[in-house]
Amino acid sequence: MALDWTMLDARHQPIPLRDETTIMSIDRDSQVEFSLTIPDAPPSGTAVTGGNGGVKKMKERGRLWLTNQRLIFTTPKEGKTKPSFESLSVPLDAVLSTKFEQPYFGSNYLVLDLRPSPGGGLTDGTNVEIRFYDRGLFEFVSFLEKTRERALYMKRQTAMEDDENLPAYTSSSSAPGASNSYPDTPPGYVA
Repeated sequence: MALDWTMLDARHQPIPLRDETTIMSIDRDSQVEFSLTIPDAPPSGTAVTGGNGGVKKMKERGRLWLTNQRLIFTTPKEGKTKPSFESLSVPLDAVLSTKFEQPYFGSNYLVLDLRPSPGGGLTDGTNVEIRFYDRGLFEFVSFLEKTRERALYMKRQTAMEDDENLPAYTSSSSAPGASNSYPDTPPGYVA
């Protein structure tokens, strides 16, 4: 997961990765709110603790894309003020958990706990709250969960195939004429 790493085209929409397909998009400006909480953030003027590090909270409204590989959020290109972040790209396998919140007062929202990418500008414990302003959240949550499960399944399948394609291990002691200078079992090992 990385902040401001999404490659955007001239229309300020994400450029798809190889073999990436869009599942769902909300591409009208300001219809989705992302509230990003980054614990143990490096010092900056926008941190809650006054710039000495600590918890950093950022909130933006913009557009959302769900693809078969990632969740992408972008802020509008035009604006009077510079947004706290322009884009957030979250690989689906970096979503550690999801929680659907239904408060007594206010709109429903989704909380995602995320695993940050190395060098992506985020830290462990980062989470994001997603709120919709023009539609219900249930449909999106359903699509996200199904797509995430599929992405994790495919990643596991690829890992298993890679393990099956490893070369067979052969011991140098089993080669004809090779001397066995190592014991068969480690010292102190009881079989």
